Amino acid sequence: MVIKSSPSRKVFVFINAAFFVIICLVSLLPFIHVLALSFSSKAAAAKGVVLLWPVEFTHTSYGFVLQKPEFLSAIWISFKRVFLGLIVNMLMTIITAYPLSKSTSSFRFRTVYVWFFVFTMLFGGGLIPFYMIVKSMGLLDSVWALVLPGALPIFNAIILMNYFRGLPKELEESAFIDGAGHWRILWLIFIPISIPVLATLVLFTVVGHWNSWFDGMIFMTKTKNYPLQTYMQTLVIQPNSMILTQAAAKRFRFISERTVKSAQIFIGAIPVLMLYPFLQRYFITGLVLGSVKE
Repeated sequence: MVIKSSPSRKVFVFINAAFFVIICLVSLLPFIHVLALSFSSKAAAAKGVVLLWPVEFTHTSYGFVLQKPEFLSAIWISFKRVFLGLIVNMLMTIITAYPLSKSTSSFRFRTVYVWFFVFTMLFGGGLIPFYMIVKSMGLLDSVWALVLPGALPIFNAIILMNYFRGLPKELEESAFIDGAGHWRILWLIFIPISIPVLATLVLFTVVGHWNSWFDGMIFMTKTKNYPLQTYMQTLVIQPNSMILTQAAAKRFRFISERTVKSAQIFIGAIPVLMLYPFLQRYFITGLVLGSVKE
């Protein structure tokens, strides 16, 4: 059976498509401009003639950036943060979501714990007590100061909890009959069939750690320990902050601070851009399936 589209339906589809095309352009054009600026010459950047295509194409800015030890150190710290944070966050999320997904008859105080975690999402103790706790634990100037304070992302745990609650109860009951315990059920049954939502949470976690800059600014007393986004933020708020060696100063004749910052911004975005295509097909499915229950 073929359903004919009415004129009003065609108008709706056209307006809807045009709207989302505009949204995509608004999102992409600034990024394309930064990319074009990073490949443009110093003179073109100074004149402000670079729009969406490089003017007087050159990759000197990338060569300069990739030889900056502080930039490479910041990237390395960010990679360590993402690696450790992903492991800690996903492990804590999984082992928290599983028991909270049980019924009240199986876990008597489940509702109390759920509301306790929700309360922590809505209210905090303040920045100063937060800083004092991290300092008293000796975590300052350590990558663990960027990982452990947010070890359990409550929003992610609630999404995974709701996904687990939507799984057929017969799976768990059959496993119990066969002699499996909760630990085996979690890792051998629940986790393999939860790939969509887990992939979504991995994306949330990686992007969250990679883009975070404020905690690096307050927990790191030395700039050499800054993660990438904190280092980038200092470049934005402190113009002309680049310290140049004699060799770098010679190369700086052919580039400008704007082209160098643009190159650093683009390089900093590459890891997330590379990760997203692999997880995109799970993104909407996992998010919807993890949000249908309370």
